[in-house]
Amino acid sequence: MPAPDPPDRSAADEGMAAPLLRVHGLARAGIAATSFTIGRGRCLAVTGPSGSGKTLLLRAIADLDPSSGDVLLAGTRRCEMPAPRWRRRVVYVAAESGWWAEAVGDHFEAPCAAGPLLRDLGLPEDALDWPVSRLSTGERQRLALARAIALEPDVLLLDEPTSGLDPTAARAAEALLRRELERGAAVVLVSHDPDQVARLADARMEMSNGVLARAGADDVGDPAP
Repeated sequence: MPAPDPPDRSAADEGMAAPLLRVHGLARAGIAATSFTIGRGRCLAVTGPSGSGKTLLLRAIADLDPSSGDVLLAGTRRCEMPAPRWRRRVVYVAAESGWWAEAVGDHFEAPCAAGPLLRDLGLPEDALDWPVSRLSTGERQRLALARAIALEPDVLLLDEPTSGLDPTAARAAEALLRRELERGAAVVLVSHDPDQVARLADARMEMSNGVLARAGADDVGDPAP
């Protein structure tokens, strides 16, 4: 008796299964050609020693530094999208984010809508009225994360997002990131915390001397063809 035909998949199902972010042959000074894909609602952790190129990789994906190769978001090539739009949809959060205005609220497109994010991160809503000069390192990290999430990006590129936080604040940040994953965003997470990687990541890749490679056969951060 012949085996039954596989069930048809709807276009919506196919869209959810397709990679959201595809990196193919991406290279720049300090980074060898790198390829991987990541789907919606997935977190890929990039680990490795300091100075191995993890930050350079995130900056290259975000189109902040010159690079070669191809990066696609939902099938659209980065070169086909204006740079400001790309960086709004593929948002890089540095370990030490930049602040260009005196008041915190001036860094948010819609400060009135940012209150819930601040509360979720253990910050008072009036933190938007604070001068940037009064912020501690941990407050800067949490506010930079809130600033990025408020844009509702497709992809978050996070460079040690909780390194300056105490355990309570770090757990609050991780809870917010899980909510972003549930929304369908993809996260590329650079972290030195193996417990955090275990809690958040679906896959892990290892960076060493500018070369990114799979960290284990069970990981799902498949290299792009």
